[in-house]
Amino acid sequence: MTATTERAGAWPFSRIGGFAALGFAFVIVGANLIIEPAGMPVVGADIDEVNTFFTTKAGLAEFAMALTPIAWVCATVFGAAAVAVLWPRERAAGSGWSLLGFAGLLLQNATFAGIVAIRLALSATTDHTATATAGLWAFHNALFALNGTFLATALLGLSLGGFRTGLIRRWHAVLGLTSATGLFTSALLTPAIIDHAGPLALLSLVSWLLWVVWLVTYGVTLLRLRHAPIPA
Repeated sequence: MTATTERAGAWPFSRIGGFAALGFAFVIVGANLIIEPAGMPVVGADIDEVNTFFTTKAGLAEFAMALTPIAWVCATVFGAAAVAVLWPRERAAGSGWSLLGFAGLLLQNATFAGIVAIRLALSATTDHTATATAGLWAFHNALFALNGTFLATALLGLSLGGFRTGLIRRWHAVLGLTSATGLFTSALLTPAIIDHAGPLALLSLVSWLLWVVWLVTYGVTLLRLRHAPIPA
């Protein structure tokens, strides 16, 4: 056996996916820990507050957003690893929940790329008049709230796929479905959420925190996976 083959055997794709899930969680939480204490405006915030933040904290916002491409790569690798583990068993059973979950991850990557692009545009522009900012910020808020749809899709697919094949435990699947319900509900309430900053935004926040816990747990599960057939 060559040294290359030994290294490949020591690093199965599921383990790479596990580290990618942890990396994804680390980057998204880290980016929020940078911008939230600095006063990042919430969805529905007043335009003057938005202008103040992106005028005085533009450099900080740009630094935090610069990390997000790492998160998108990690999310894609994690989803691919989960599908690689779950799909053979699901295909035999005539199911495809893991494919649904992977599609959700890809769609949330694309949607959040739009959100980050708008934040970078607000940070880079020199025109911070209320008129110039209002349209961009409204578009940002709509994308941000609607992104819950795709996170919910990822949670639904990978939770059901993982549970039905025996990869994850029941409580982990229930956690994912609970988070998915909250995120999808917040997406349905998008018109109300983007018009008024208030208690409705807490539903999205709590559901997002549950999603991070679910993600980290899934990553640890892939890291600990023994390379044997998944039990029925």
